Amino acid sequence: MNIYFDNAATTKLDEEVIKVMQETMQNNFGNPSSTHTYGRKAKNTLENCRRDIARHFGALPSEIIFTSGGSEADNMAIKCAIFDLEVTRIITSEIEHKAVLSTALKMAKLTNVKVEFVNVNHFGDVDLKHLEELLSSSDEKTLVTLMHANNEIGTLLPIKKVGDLCKNYKALFHSDTVQTVGHYNLNFEELGIDFGTCSAHKIHGPKGSGFIYINKKLSVSSMLIGGGQERGLRAGTENLIGITGLHKALELCYTNLEKDQDYILELKNYMKKGLEKAFGNKIKFNGNQKKSLYTVLSVSFENDLTNSMLLFKLDIKGIAVSGGSACNSGANQGSHVISKITDENIIPIRFSFSKFNTKEEVDYCLMELVKIIDV
Repeated sequence: MNIYFDNAATTKLDEEVIKVMQETMQNNFGNPSSTHTYGRKAKNTLENCRRDIARHFGALPSEIIFTSGGSEADNMAIKCAIFDLEVTRIITSEIEHKAVLSTALKMAKLTNVKVEFVNVNHFGDVDLKHLEELLSSSDEKTLVTLMHANNEIGTLLPIKKVGDLCKNYKALFHSDTVQTVGHYNLNFEELGIDFGTCSAHKIHGPKGSGFIYINKKLSVSSMLIGGGQERGLRAGTENLIGITGLHKALELCYTNLEKDQDYILELKNYMKKGLEKAFGNKIKFNGNQKKSLYTVLSVSFENDLTNSMLLFKLDIKGIAVSGGSACNSGANQGSHVISKITDENIIPIRFSFSKFNTKEEVDYCLMELVKIIDV
C-alpha cells in the first residue's frame, strides 16, 4: 500500500487540472506578448485567469502578479519593500519559512535594513503584545512579515489582528499565505495585507506556478529585468500552462471548500485519536491544536521511542511523511521551527492530509507505526 501524507510539501495534481493544462499545451501555445491571433488568444486566457483568481481574494486583477511560486513571491515582497518602498526595518519571527527568514537576513547583510524578531511561545503563537511594542518603538519605515500558517506545525496567525496593528502603526504587512490560499476564504484587503503569496503545487496544481498579491496603493518595480510582462513587474514570458493549472486548481478549491475542509479535518482528528490510543502520553502534538491548519498534524515521540531512521522505515512501508519542511534540498537538517519553540531534543513527524487521503490509509499508517515503534 502506498500512502502520501506529505501534502504540505506538495500535492498530487487533480485530474481536472491536468486536463486543462493538456488543453493549453495542445491548443493555446502562443506567446501572450505576441500581437497575432495565437498571441491574442493566449493573452485573453492569461487575463481571464488573472481576473478570476483576483475575485477569490477580493482583489483587483492588477493586484495579482504571476510568479514561479511562493518562494519567488516572498522574495519579491521583501526586496520590493526595501528597494522600492524605503523599508529600513523588518519585523519577523524565527519560525518563518526559509523563503522569508533567509531572504530577510540576507538583505540585512546587503543593505542597511535591520531585522527584529517578535517573540513566539512554545505553540508557535506570535506574541501580539510584543509585536505592538516593537511597532511602537520606532518611526522607521517597517515591514512586518509573518506567515498565516506555519508550514511545519500548522499554527495559525491571527492575521486580521496583525493587519490591524500594522495599519495602526503605518507598517507594511507581508504574509506568506502559501499554506492557506485555497484552504480558507481570504480577502487580502480586508485582512490588511499588503503582500500575499500563493504556490499552485500546494493545492493540487502544478509546480512552478503561483502569484504575489500586491496592494494597489503600493508602487513597486520588477525584480526580474528584461521585459514588460506582468504589467512591468516580472520580466519573462508567462507560464500559461502553469497559470491555467493554477486557475483550475483554485476554482476546484473554492467550489468544494466546505466539503473538503470537513473531510480533511475529520481525517486529521481520526489520525490524532489513533495516535493517542496507540502511544498515550509517549506522544506530543506540536503547535497550537486549537488554532491550527486542518491539513497538518505535527507530532513528536519521546526520545526512547524513535530515532532518525523512523522516516526511512515508514518510507519502506510505502508511507510518505515529513520530518518538518521539505523545502530544504539535501539531507535532513532538522526543524528550525521545533528548535525555536522547545529546548527538548525531539524529532518531529509531520502528517499532512488532502482530499485524496482516506481513513483506510490512516489505519494502515497507525498499524505500521506501532510495529516500528515498540511500545
